Amino acid sequence: MLSVIVCTYNRDAYIYKTLEAIALNDVSIEDYELLVINNNCTDNTESECRRFRKDFPNVNYLYILETQQGLSYARNRGIAEAHGNVYVFVDDDAYVQSNYLKYLKVHVSEYPDMMAFGGKILPLFESGKKPKWMSRFLMPIISTLDKGQNITSFSGNSYPIGANMGFRKECIEQVGLFNTALGRTKKNMLGGEEKDIFERLRQRDMKIMYFPRVVVQHVIPASRTTLAYVKKFGFGAGVSEKVRCSGKPIQYVCSLFKECVKWGGTFVLSIFYVLVFQYSKAFALLAFRWNVTKGLLSRKKYGDD
Repeated sequence: MLSVIVCTYNRDAYIYKTLEAIALNDVSIEDYELLVINNNCTDNTESECRRFRKDFPNVNYLYILETQQGLSYARNRGIAEAHGNVYVFVDDDAYVQSNYLKYLKVHVSEYPDMMAFGGKILPLFESGKKPKWMSRFLMPIISTLDKGQNITSFSGNSYPIGANMGFRKECIEQVGLFNTALGRTKKNMLGGEEKDIFERLRQRDMKIMYFPRVVVQHVIPASRTTLAYVKKFGFGAGVSEKVRCSGKPIQYVCSLFKECVKWGGTFVLSIFYVLVFQYSKAFALLAFRWNVTKGLLSRKKYGDD
């Protein structure tokens, strides 16, 4: 059975549609359970979830309050409460396609050596269009992912994204839960918990698969399409990496070296965009990298600049 876990914090504008899209999937209700982890919401999330429960009474549904603040705590609570053998994480502002669970069920059976997976994440811009400064190299900061139409493995520095990812139960039993020192807490920009757990899988040579037909649309509000957000996200990413390397000086030095290498790539790409008169894309890349470096060198423990 698939355990679909939706962790939520103050997303009452989206949560009903997120849950509805899952419930409308063309699979038997015995094939999955749906868990909502309320991470101390202060808006109308609870009433929206009650409305969902009233409209879909047959869904195998659990609504759980996790009072320890933080996305990693919420995800770990979902795992603890789940009864399935595959944990599927969908963001509270992401809408699965109608065949999502059907394809996922097939792939889980087809690839028994797969320990974790990520699916395609398509952006749904509330403004109706992608910002001019957004190059494909910055698409991951708005949690979108498209590796093409073929099933493949994640390799190198690529990982699934939390808006659409999952793990087999035995995988989590071997590598452990999400690192609660990392991950969003209310509105801060701390992250890195996904990279952290996937790195633990890599250390054990566990297979991480990309399934292109397991698709969600991810809502991108206007607030995430500004250069201010790019800078804030970059700083949070840098702080997150430093926290992840806490107590591991060699790993931290390696991260600093990798950051220097990334600066070289950033300069090359920025020069290219300048030469083709796409100045905003060049500026956004430089702003992002500058703020990642600031965060990596910062003494702050949280991702707020």
